[in-house]
Amino acid sequence: MIASDVSPPQAPWLLLLHRLPPEPAYLRVKVRRRLRRIGARLVKNSVYVLPVSDDALEDFQWLAREIAAEGGEAMVCEASFVAGITNEALQALFERRPAPTGAIEPPPHRVEPGQVWVTRRNVFVDRMASAWLIRRFIDPRAEFKFVPSRGYAPRPGELRFDMFEAEYTHEGDRCTFETLLHQFGLTDPALRVIGEIVHDIDCKDAKFERAEASGVASLIEGTARTQLDDSARLERGAALFDDLYARFRQTPE
Repeated sequence: MIASDVSPPQAPWLLLLHRLPPEPAYLRVKVRRRLRRIGARLVKNSVYVLPVSDDALEDFQWLAREIAAEGGEAMVCEASFVAGITNEALQALFERRPAPTGAIEPPPHRVEPGQVWVTRRNVFVDRMASAWLIRRFIDPRAEFKFVPSRGYAPRPGELRFDMFEAEYTHEGDRCTFETLLHQFGLTDPALRVIGEIVHDIDCKDAKFERAEASGVASLIEGTARTQLDDSARLERGAALFDDLYARFRQTPE
């Protein structure tokens, strides 16, 4: 047997996967701040990514050790992504720069009223909130269609949201609700607050530390348990988000 002197290609990314205990409460804030300082980007829930380097490996290893010392679990691994996100999309997370002064922002998206908006079955917080936002502020005559999470081929003209390869879905660390706000140029402060609540519930990263998130999550859980039909869930969710919007219209913060 002839030994090969060709080394296997190095995986381009380092991942930190972690689970934090409910106590101490300060640990979640501490970990999130540390991740921001070292420049890690959120991929999904509690999975953070950095380009492979000796410094990045050391940063992740030290943080993993601290998490374990506080009773949590953490692991660091090298990875290459084969589905769900591309290397180009990951690289873009680390290349974002503020737009230069005087740069022209692309115009916000617009749609003709009465579009068919497609999303996954068994809607939960991000899809419920996004459907409310669509019908209330984007397409007042929107029709919603619920399909399996895999294998659906969209028909011409359909707009998908919060599903794989959708026109409107998670972008970077934005949830779908936040993506819709950004793409359609919706700058209402009350909508921004709702977006922060939805983000904290859906992404589970406590990015905004909204005090309302746990209460809204409980109400959404109750709706999901009592309403098995997706259209009924959207109807109940719309009432909830109408009330939240009225609340934050008076005092956004």
